[in-house]
Amino acid sequence: MATTVDRLHPRHIGWLLLALVMVTAPHVERVPWWLTLLAITLLAWRLYISLYGLQLPRKWLLFLIAAGAMGGIYISYGRILGRDSGVTLLVIMLALKLLEMATLRDAMILIFICYFLVITNFLYSQSIPTALYMLCAVWIITATMVGFQFRTLQPGYKRQLRSAGMMLLQSTPLMLALFVLFPRVQGPIWGMPQDAFAGMTGLSDEMSPGSVSKLILSDAIAFRVSFESQPPPGNRLYWRGPVLWDYDGYTWTAPRVPYLVQRNYQALGNPVEYTVTVEPHSRRWLFALDLPARAPPRGHMTNDFQLLSQTPVINRIRYDMASHLSYRDNAEPAGYQLKRALALPPGSNPRSAELARKMRKAAPDERAYVTAVLGMFRSQNFYYTTTPPPLREDPVDEFLFSTRAGFCEHYASAFAVLMRAAGIPARIVTGYQGGELNTVGNYLIVRQADAHAWTEVWLKDDGWIRVDPTAAVSPARVEAGVAAAVPRTETLPLLRGEYAWLRQARMTWDSVANSWNQVVLGYTQDRQRQLMRRVGIDDATWQSLVTVMFVTAGAVTLVLAALMLHKLRAARPDPVTAAYARFCERLARRGVARHPSEGPDAFRKRAITAHPELAQPIGSISELYIRLRYGAAAHPADTVQLLREVEAFRA
Repeated sequence: MATTVDRLHPRHIGWLLLALVMVTAPHVERVPWWLTLLAITLLAWRLYISLYGLQLPRKWLLFLIAAGAMGGIYISYGRILGRDSGVTLLVIMLALKLLEMATLRDAMILIFICYFLVITNFLYSQSIPTALYMLCAVWIITATMVGFQFRTLQPGYKRQLRSAGMMLLQSTPLMLALFVLFPRVQGPIWGMPQDAFAGMTGLSDEMSPGSVSKLILSDAIAFRVSFESQPPPGNRLYWRGPVLWDYDGYTWTAPRVPYLVQRNYQALGNPVEYTVTVEPHSRRWLFALDLPARAPPRGHMTNDFQLLSQTPVINRIRYDMASHLSYRDNAEPAGYQLKRALALPPGSNPRSAELARKMRKAAPDERAYVTAVLGMFRSQNFYYTTTPPPLREDPVDEFLFSTRAGFCEHYASAFAVLMRAAGIPARIVTGYQGGELNTVGNYLIVRQADAHAWTEVWLKDDGWIRVDPTAAVSPARVEAGVAAAVPRTETLPLLRGEYAWLRQARMTWDSVANSWNQVVLGYTQDRQRQLMRRVGIDDATWQSLVTVMFVTAGAVTLVLAALMLHKLRAARPDPVTAAYARFCERLARRGVARHPSEGPDAFRKRAITAHPELAQPIGSISELYIRLRYGAAAHPADTVQLLREVEAFRA
């Protein structure tokens, strides 16, 4: 049973509910609606119990609710352990813990779990708004904990918030020291379950009709690029991604085991230097301008010039790159590669195959045939659209001879089939084309909506060359971007900036977010080692970092403690306490000294017994002091009265 000291005030319950609501509110959009309704019901139930002084529910009832919630979570997610299911279970268990909370100890446990729940929000987003909101949540949680230190007279909310804010400000130097010096590790600290990376948008290692055009509806950023000099023109910005070799008549796929033997090529001109910051996409591929001159750290280049990371990209990564926009690759591939680049499923797209044979016979050589196919796309009634009609069996036949409306994957697939049917090796390259220049931060933003597919064909005298059939149909696509290429009646995600001020605001915010990504979220192990080398620590092992971290944290703590002690000593003494101390000193000269453990009421009784002739002033001064220090109805005039009576008291 809770004692008087441990019993919770209704104000405590209100603050605790506010803290819980703040840290759990961002999860509402991620959990099933019935779990949100259950959590709200449990919180309202606890508030009702607190307001009307009712008894807490029985343990068996809470057990049944917990079991039902766990069953519902398993049905909704198919698992209990995982990011989404684990966070949902934690929220429900916290709400249930409220219904059995009866003592201050229980409340402090909930406070500490609230701090932990703050971290779970960063499993979904590490953006600036999330960080600011979570800082406010920590402020409220700390203010709640401050309020728990008062048993009878409750402080005002301003005093709680002010005290919590001062504590957070005082902890800032220590927080910065831990951020800079805490040893970084490669990859996430905890091994996250598979559902932690679900919902990430981006390119795939497969391409079928409509797969790339789905990305046009995503305004999510794929990566950002900072150039050492002037960025290349838009029609040269081909960002190379997965290379697709295999075709089953409907879907193009990349090799499950990529060719890792790197090919040599002849660079024509100086390379372009730039830095890429890739957003997480849970796949292994990296991006670079076509054609990358080297592989980034902890990455490698395949035989078809695709960049691959050693591990899936589940964290934001940054790397310096160089690319040759003009090159010559005329080294003949291995026989099995050429065979793979010519393969077509037997009997698939027969009308396209017949068209290819006729056009190839009419062309004097392979290059003339390539030009003829591009001329067909350019001169006939083909349309570029982000909403192409669906295609069924023999999609290339249906596209070339029926719908004639498609996105980049339709044109790349049709062109590659026409090449292979004519005996010309061809493959499809997926990636991104173009980008949006942020004039505020002077870097390029490449979004998922910039996803693109083009082809590469093997010509005996020229090697692998890039051919973009989409550019033949819609030159504006590669010159000015998707927004300039499609009709204004088609929906695009924030790509058409009719309002200059809105565009400027978006660019400014993205520049701030990019700085946050580079400075805070991009503070990796490599950057930590670079910083340590600048301050004289060449071999920054985790042992040396921990040593420096503890020394720095200790020094910061000592400085803060010294400042606080100095402030306490310099503070003006409390007039009420000083006056009562003078009163006790004067009684001590009459032989009645107050014991250190003696309260003011007990001391009053003993002093009156020893000096009954002073009963009136002793009683009056003691009553005023007790009212000022422990009462709820003290008035500023009482302080003036206490000072006057102590001054007049002569024992």
